[in-house]
Amino acid sequence: MIENAEIRQLSDADLNERIELERNALAKLRFNHTVAGLESPKAIANKKRDIARLLTELNTRKKANA
Repeated sequence: MIENAEIRQLSDADLNERIELERNALAKLRFNHTVAGLESPKAIANKKRDIARLLTELNTRKKANA
């Protein structure tokens, strides 16, 4: 899980890159869950929350700069 303090320290480019990485990881988790199941299905929910946190910070920065 990503901490909010860690997210705030990232630059905009790093945020965009991290969002793409997290989305790819989520896609892999979903695929693995479909094929063989996961030990902890909660991992999918945690990954979705991480993506939401990153997107929220990115949108907050865009609104502050506008």
